[in-house]
Amino acid sequence: MKRLLFAVFFLLLVLPLVVLPVKADRVIANSQDWRDVYSSMIYANLNGDTSSFLVSQRHAALILNTIPTSEKLLAISSVDRPYIVGYKSFLESRGYTADEVRVDNANLELARRLTDTKKFIIIDDSYGYNAVSVGPYASMTKSYVLFADRNTIDDVVSFLNDRNPTSVIIYGIVDPEVRDGLAPFNPDIINFDGDRFKNNLEIVKRYQKIAPKKQVILTNGEFLEEELLGGTQPVLFLGAQNVPKEIADYLKNSDFEVAVLIGNQYVGSATAIRRSTGLSVFVKFAQSARSPQGAINPVEGLDIFYLPIVTLSLQIFSVEYNQATGMLEVTLRNNVEQATYFKGTYTLLYGDTSKTVGDENTQFIQGNAFITLNYPVNILEENTTVDAFVIFGESKFSLERTIEGVYNLTTVKVFDESDLDIIDVYYDAPNSRFVIEIKNIGPVDLYANAVISQIRINDIQTNLGMLGDPLLIPVGETRKLFIKADLTDQDIADNKDLTVQVRYGQRSTALVKLKKKTFALRVKKMDIVFYSLIGIMVILLILILLTRKKRCKHCHHKNPRKRKTCEKCGERL
Repeated sequence: MKRLLFAVFFLLLVLPLVVLPVKADRVIANSQDWRDVYSSMIYANLNGDTSSFLVSQRHAALILNTIPTSEKLLAISSVDRPYIVGYKSFLESRGYTADEVRVDNANLELARRLTDTKKFIIIDDSYGYNAVSVGPYASMTKSYVLFADRNTIDDVVSFLNDRNPTSVIIYGIVDPEVRDGLAPFNPDIINFDGDRFKNNLEIVKRYQKIAPKKQVILTNGEFLEEELLGGTQPVLFLGAQNVPKEIADYLKNSDFEVAVLIGNQYVGSATAIRRSTGLSVFVKFAQSARSPQGAINPVEGLDIFYLPIVTLSLQIFSVEYNQATGMLEVTLRNNVEQATYFKGTYTLLYGDTSKTVGDENTQFIQGNAFITLNYPVNILEENTTVDAFVIFGESKFSLERTIEGVYNLTTVKVFDESDLDIIDVYYDAPNSRFVIEIKNIGPVDLYANAVISQIRINDIQTNLGMLGDPLLIPVGETRKLFIKADLTDQDIADNKDLTVQVRYGQRSTALVKLKKKTFALRVKKMDIVFYSLIGIMVILLILILLTRKKRCKHCHHKNPRKRKTCEKCGERL
């Protein structure tokens, strides 16, 4: 009897602490935070439920026009940022059987409710497109997607230790602390130098290997839509304005027969895919109106929840022909801090003749900077125009955006006599930056900007450049250029050598010359002279304090510091 009573008492004590899933027919995310919305959708898919989400306060009622009152609803509502406060009572007032879960961090709190889930995919929530990329694979393999960065990894590791997972995948770029924290779980890592298209291709290939499909969804990872994460077909990124070559090549050789494009803003890219691959492409861009008006019901846009995206803004600043060098000089400007990769093609049209030049390899421009590229053309005709086509993106292989335009070619005559020498490069660890020492060895003042190319950071090969305007270096003088970089010990170990590229010229917006130099990576952990001076000052201060005499309050006589009584009047010091 005592054992029975103890067992009952134990269950009453423990059961309230156990988080159990709430059963429903449909989950509705009531949050203005995309991470809550995404987590709710994945949670619903793993629970076998339908998912929806709110996109505005008005939408809270509008969405119900297509949901039968026979469905049991579960509202997952943000504590701090819901669209509707008290959504449960609102649903019940409309005749639904409803429940509500209020969450601070939907991602982990919903994971705890999926008590049978043992497979997890880890991503950094700084990259919303990665969440879209892994969504179908996660739903199909019954894996939950966890967000982790250097600030949250301890909570994630604690959760995984309690869950004892059978599979952990790290997808895309994550902080070093995340990789280190997850190492005990022997994670499978999917990351090709942070390139979202290559990573996306890999997860699609894995999906197809497990559950081959003839149909694929095309999108660009910039928003959530109900069909994207369902798991019934993989999601392939196609590029906002241009289709990366790797995507087009994969589709040509794949078993896909039909593609569904979600969002008509990518019709141009989808059209290019249809023409190059023969794939049948259907566009899903609207839905039937849920608020009927008149005899003919209009359509309305899809329910879309936008994700944070990387902002890129590249422009052609000038197109000039330099008569002094016979070169076409194309200057591009990066208007944002995000570094950008690009590749240009320029067709010169004069009379009945044309000549095409461009970049053989992908170029790099740092944030808020100019770059000038030179192409030999030897054009002397007047009224020449340049038809420009530039593709660009956030990584070397993600050239998904385009610049197209026709420019009247202007003529200049500039003999650029600038010259410089790259004297030294080292990593200034205390200030988390590279220092590049440049000497102006030419006969004129010059402007210079620097890039450290193909450096490996966080196990990703990338380029690092100066932000902002180039630095003026007067004739005969040496200046230091600084490039911010927060390197770990592992990063330092991964980079034995550094290749420095310095673009320079007499004009600040036309750095037409380029020098490269390779140095062994040298780390300066402290300024020896500075810290030596600090040490000397500290020692002098101590000596002053030790040799300072005690003044007697009675007779004002100065006594040796060690005396207990005044040697003149005998008063106690």
